[in-house]
Amino acid sequence: MKTFIQHGDCVTVPAPAGGTVSGELYKVGGIIGVAATTEVAGAPVVLKLNGVFSLTKISAQAWAVGDPLFMNTTSRVLTNVSATGLVLVGMATEIAANPSAAGACRLNGVSAPAAVA
Repeated sequence: MKTFIQHGDCVTVPAPAGGTVSGELYKVGGIIGVAATTEVAGAPVVLKLNGVFSLTKISAQAWAVGDPLFMNTTSRVLTNVSATGLVLVGMATEIAANPSAAGACRLNGVSAPAAVA
């Protein structure tokens, strides 16, 4: 196929300000992904855009399977509570207890603003 570029489950982007740590979640433009490597700001970094990852969550929350998950773009911590300034990044694939430091998140690959009622 002449127009095929790549599968798209991973993309290479410039590492955001502060650089990246392998296995952590990052937002670069509208792209949401988990860094494959640790890189300094501006260096090329591969982000994995889909799949299920154990990611840092607000400890004092319980998650149910299927809960939409939102990221605070400053702390990169996930929450299942929609609020202004957060971005939708995926959904919970397992129950996460309160308290717990991490939860299973299936990534969407792109960010979307949180819908706030």
